[in-house]
Amino acid sequence: MLGLMAPAHSTSEQPLILVTCGDPAGIGPEVVARAWQRPAVHEQARLRVMADATLLAAVLGRRASLEPIRIVTVAIDDPRPSRPDELLVVEPAGRRILPAAIRDATITAAGGAAAAEAVQQAAAAVLAGSAAAVVTGPLHKEALHAAGYDAPGHTELLARACGLPDAAASMMLWLPGTANRSPLGVVHATLHESLRTAIARLSTETIFTAGLRLHAGLSRLRGERPGIAVAALNPHGGEGGLFGDEEARIIAPAVEQLARAGVAVTGPLPADTLFARALRGEFAGVVALYHDQGHIPVKLLGMHEAVNITLGLPLVRTSVAHGTAFDIVGTGRADPASMLAAIDAATRLVAHRTASDFPTTPGSSTPGPFPPQE
Repeated sequence: MLGLMAPAHSTSEQPLILVTCGDPAGIGPEVVARAWQRPAVHEQARLRVMADATLLAAVLGRRASLEPIRIVTVAIDDPRPSRPDELLVVEPAGRRILPAAIRDATITAAGGAAAAEAVQQAAAAVLAGSAAAVVTGPLHKEALHAAGYDAPGHTELLARACGLPDAAASMMLWLPGTANRSPLGVVHATLHESLRTAIARLSTETIFTAGLRLHAGLSRLRGERPGIAVAALNPHGGEGGLFGDEEARIIAPAVEQLARAGVAVTGPLPADTLFARALRGEFAGVVALYHDQGHIPVKLLGMHEAVNITLGLPLVRTSVAHGTAFDIVGTGRADPASMLAAIDAATRLVAHRTASDFPTTPGSSTPGPFPPQE
């Protein structure tokens, strides 16, 4: 049975990682609860959920497919380790959202506000040094906008929470390897915008920056200097200008700059064969030029295993790579694999968060993915 428990105390040397549930009307609370109940995940870090405990208890309580779990409210500085049978919640400050305002599988301003406030306060805790990383569940962009937020999604919301412009952050999709598939990282040069706007905004600088961030992020995740490839924009790489000139005019100069900066890089390469080559191990990562160019192959290959990693900000943030999945809320079909992979990735990134040999061209001020904390 779900209930709010009084805190107890113990100590641990593990990093503290804050997890948010995303929109409470979606599957976020379910994947968080299911992941939490896996004993192995608590061997990696001390986990906390940033959420209103009463709201979370109400939402989980009406998802009949879940195993019962106690909810325990704790302070951010409580040193105890996390464990599978007690879900430790740090409550965000500020307004309370009544459980009645959240309707399962329904877009509401309350759901958008709950998601945004949790991630903003989790990010603030990391920036203040109270936690090591943020792992986020899925939010719903329409609900976010209904709540009055104009950020397109988590990536931009986090950039603004850090006092930075939206362009300061890049999204990397990380697909862990399997026996039949090499691990793969994909960074997007453009993200949450129309295809027309994304193509118009592409530049040598945006591609160069995405490549630098991909190189540095993969170096931390893999523990080695990776080889990466940059995708072409047009079919067949433009066919020598017959199908477009962006490859020669914009993309090739970015590839040349990356090579001069010390990145092992190839491109531009036609996207229709590039991902197959990467999965065979030819490249550790790919710079995709727009949202669907990177998302479609990664989600086709590992919808429930992929992880979203934010690069370019002074904090470590990972996330599930799936959405709120309103169509399966409460059915028992919510898969925690992506949440488990996101926690694993966050733990590894925290462990390797040091001043690095992040490559830059002379005079470049481009930030690394995780600038060292003071």
